[in-house]
Amino acid sequence: MRDHSIQAFPPLEGGGEFSVIGQYGINQLDSRLRGNDEQTMEDIKQYMKQVGINARAASTVMAQADTAAKNRALTEIAAALQSQSAQLLAANAKDVAAARASGLDDASVDRLTLTNKTIDSMAQGLLQIAQLPDLIGAINDLNYRPSGIQVGKMRVPLGVIGIIYESRPNVTADAAGLCLKSGNAAILRGGSEAIHSNQAIAACVHAGLRAAGLPETAVQVIATTDRAAVGELITMKKYVDVIVPRGGKSLIARISADAKVPVIKHLDGICHVYIDDEADLDKAIRIADNAKTHRYGVCNAMETLLVAQSVAAQVLLPLCRIYLDKGVELRGDAAACALVPEMSAVTEEDWQTEYLAPILSIKVVAGMDEAIAHIGRYSSQHTESIVTENYSKAMHFLRVVDSSSVMVNASTRFADGFEYGLGAEIGISTDKIHARGPVGLEGLTSQKYIVLGSGQVRI
Repeated sequence: MRDHSIQAFPPLEGGGEFSVIGQYGINQLDSRLRGNDEQTMEDIKQYMKQVGINARAASTVMAQADTAAKNRALTEIAAALQSQSAQLLAANAKDVAAARASGLDDASVDRLTLTNKTIDSMAQGLLQIAQLPDLIGAINDLNYRPSGIQVGKMRVPLGVIGIIYESRPNVTADAAGLCLKSGNAAILRGGSEAIHSNQAIAACVHAGLRAAGLPETAVQVIATTDRAAVGELITMKKYVDVIVPRGGKSLIARISADAKVPVIKHLDGICHVYIDDEADLDKAIRIADNAKTHRYGVCNAMETLLVAQSVAAQVLLPLCRIYLDKGVELRGDAAACALVPEMSAVTEEDWQTEYLAPILSIKVVAGMDEAIAHIGRYSSQHTESIVTENYSKAMHFLRVVDSSSVMVNASTRFADGFEYGLGAEIGISTDKIHARGPVGLEGLTSQKYIVLGSGQVRI
């Protein structure tokens, strides 16, 4: 097997711990940064520059890495996660305890928490990525031109991908796996609330890279919690090719506004389920229940339920009893409130809110056209679902609704890279350029034109 290792860069001028990731600990870094403000900012700038240099060098190696090496890295990382599960849970317990002590809300704590099940899910996601076809180097659309040349397109990595995320430590493994398989280098900056968890997962990632003969610097997890590091990362055009923010609306809005590097993003997950007058009502109740209550603090949870007027009583009476028994606060329009007295009046702001909590807005609509109009006005273009047994209505909904995922007779909770067979996802994109929906391997690649000739010259 080829040796893909990269020699460590020398320490930066000014002396100290700012060299290749992994050659210092968190405590050392924090100690170095506890100087005056001017020195601290200079240290962060130098540190992030070195991270960028490391990533750019690693990206050239990863772009040439063979499929076997990448797949071995993925399987070794998965094995390390499972064998080190006790250490991962211990590190995560520190983060969870600190988060609760600082008053972090329940939804954020839920996203932060690791369990044996989530660790196994991370490992399985990596193994699924290993089983996916390697897109890099694939040539398609190769055609002869009248001149005799052949013109086609080759799939290539994006290069260096910066991922900025909050709470969810599983993103560290998911992002690392997808970036590795797609031949990219990754710079990961998790939230300060997950610093111990992310560093523990990073240790497993680096162990897998070493075992496969690939550079550890192919995946670098930023070791400082100082927000200034984010400001540096999103402006390093020389070293970073794309930024993917994952987190709350305020984080993503800030990244989008300040970044000098292209951003793949979504701001809100205001997802809708519409129950049509030709729906199977038992099916509709199961779907609407799952879409809201399976997990509350996730971007693909339903935030607004739309119900056709002719079936509203049949649907809302049993469904809202389920919601109320589970502690969901219901906010409805006048027609919905008339059916369910425990419901409070909905406001205009509610239609525009991603709750990420056990709160649900409900509207009774005349039919599918009114439902589509409401979705068009208030949707964040993340995920919408229709429940109907009418094929023509289903196909019309799929064509007309302009969101990154549109579903028929399924819970919005399926809008997820793992559920879509992508192995995992780097994030959800509601943009329309480059990548849309769950961003997996293809979304982390681009294409370049290739030309095959036999001595032709243009005349």
